[in-house]
Amino acid sequence: MAVIGTTATTDVGTAGSRAKILVPDFHQSVKLKYVKLGYHYLISNLFSLSFIPLIIITLIHFFQTQNLNQLWLLHHHYNLIRMLTFTGFIVFAFTLCVHKRQRAVYLVDFSCFRPADHLKAPFHSFIQHSHLTGDFDDSSLDFQRKILLRSGLGDETFPEAMHYIPPRPSISAARCEAESVMFGALENLFVNTNLNPKEIGILVVNCSLFNPTPSLSSMIVNKYNLRSNIMSFNLGGMGCSAGVIAIDLARDLLRVQKDNTYAVVVSTENITQNWYFGNKKSMLIPNCLFRVGGSAVLLSNKSADRTRAKYKLVHVVRTHCGADDKAFRCVYQEEDALGKTGVSLSKDLMRIAGLSLKTNITTLGPLVLPVTQQLRFFANLVFSKISKSDAKIYIPDFKLAFDHFCIHAGGRAVIDELERNLDLLPVHVEPSRMTLHRFGNTSSSSIWYELAYIEAKGRVNKGNKVWQIAFGSGFKCNSAVWEAIHDVKPSPNGPWEDCIDKYPVKILA
Repeated sequence: MAVIGTTATTDVGTAGSRAKILVPDFHQSVKLKYVKLGYHYLISNLFSLSFIPLIIITLIHFFQTQNLNQLWLLHHHYNLIRMLTFTGFIVFAFTLCVHKRQRAVYLVDFSCFRPADHLKAPFHSFIQHSHLTGDFDDSSLDFQRKILLRSGLGDETFPEAMHYIPPRPSISAARCEAESVMFGALENLFVNTNLNPKEIGILVVNCSLFNPTPSLSSMIVNKYNLRSNIMSFNLGGMGCSAGVIAIDLARDLLRVQKDNTYAVVVSTENITQNWYFGNKKSMLIPNCLFRVGGSAVLLSNKSADRTRAKYKLVHVVRTHCGADDKAFRCVYQEEDALGKTGVSLSKDLMRIAGLSLKTNITTLGPLVLPVTQQLRFFANLVFSKISKSDAKIYIPDFKLAFDHFCIHAGGRAVIDELERNLDLLPVHVEPSRMTLHRFGNTSSSSIWYELAYIEAKGRVNKGNKVWQIAFGSGFKCNSAVWEAIHDVKPSPNGPWEDCIDKYPVKILA
C-alpha cells in the first residue's frame, strides 16, 4: 500500500499544511540521462531499423522499371547471381523483422466494482465513528478531520471497515470484503464480454496487504470453477502500483503462449484488517484516504479480438528504487510503540516519489514522444553544454504524446504536482480528481476508475493514447500506455453510470 499526495502530517510535514513538491524540478531531472535512454533504445533496435532503407531502395528500383525489357536489363547489368543474392538478403531481413515482432496484447474490456450505497460514509460519520471506537485521542481526531477536509475526497466514498462498532478486523470479515469486491467486478466483466470463465488461461490477482491461505487467486478459481491447468498468480505487498505490474506479467505470459488465450487481471486492496487504531500521525493518513474498490481487466492475444477490443497495450515502463534503504522504508508497514499495526510514512516519501517518477518519465519519453520533441530537447541540451550556460532545459510536451492521463488518485497533492510539472491542463487531471472525490484512493485499481470516467464522458476516440501512471511502496513508479483501437463507449453497469452527469464537481481549496 502506498500513500501518495497526503495533505497533512506531523511525521512527514507540518500538520495542516499541504505536502510539498512530489516531483523534483523537471529541469534538473532529465538532462543527459534522457538522451542516453533514447540512444539505448535506438541501438537496441538498430538491426531492424537498418533494413528499412534497403527495402525502400529496392522498391524504388523495382517501380522505376517500366517494362519487362528494363527489368531484364537490370538483371543483365547486375548479373543474375548478384541480383538473387541481394533479393534473398532482403527477404531474409523482412522475415526476420516479422518474426521479431511481438504478439499484440489487447484489452477487450474492464470492469470496476461499485459498492452499495449504504456503505457510503460522509465526513461527519467518519469522524463520529472514529470517536466512538475510543481508540483515538482528541489530537488524532482533529488531525484526521483536517486531512479529510483537504484531501480532495467527497462524502460518498466507501470505507468498509468503519461501519461496525466495535470494529471487526477479522479474517472472515476481510474475506467477505475481498469476495464482494473481486466477484462483483468479475461477474460484471463476464456479462459485458460474454466470457465463459473456462476460457481463462491466465489469472493474475494483486492485493498488497491481505494475503490469506488459500490465496485470493485460489478463491476466484474455486468460485468460478476455472480449469485445472490455469496459470494463476497472486501478487502481494507491492502497493498501489501493483496493477501495472500485474498487467505487465499478464502481457509477458500472453506473448509467449503458443495457443491463443485470455488473461484476467484483478486489482484490489483490502482495508478491513488494515485499519489503524492508534495515534501515530504518520499511520493515520491511510485511514483517511483509502477506500473500498477493485477492478477486473480482460486481456487477449487473439488477433480475432482486435475487432471487439477497446485498446492495444503499447508500452509498460517499470521503475523500482528499492535498492535504496530510504526508498525501501518510506512506506513501511510496522507496529507503533503500543504494538498497533499500521503503514508508516517517512519524511523522505515525497523526495523518493519524485526520484522514481523522474526515472520513469525519462525512460518512457524516448518511447512515446514525437521525434521533433526529442530533437528539440537534444539540441537544447547540446547548446547548454557547449555554451556552459544555465539556460532552462527544454521540457518535452507530453501532451503531444498522450491524449488522456490516468494519474493514480493517491491524494490531492500528487495530482497537483503532476499537473504543474508536466504542464497539464485541468481536463487532463480531471479523471484523477473526480475519482479521488467519488471513490477515494482505491489503491491499484484507481487508474481503472479514472479510465472508466474518461469513457463515460465519451472522450476516447480511435487512435487516442492513454497514459496510466501509478506509485507504490518499495518504492515504485510504473506506467502503462494504451492505444484506442476504436471509438470507445462505456461498458454497461460501469462505476460512473449512476453519477457521471454530476461530474466534474468543484473541489474546494
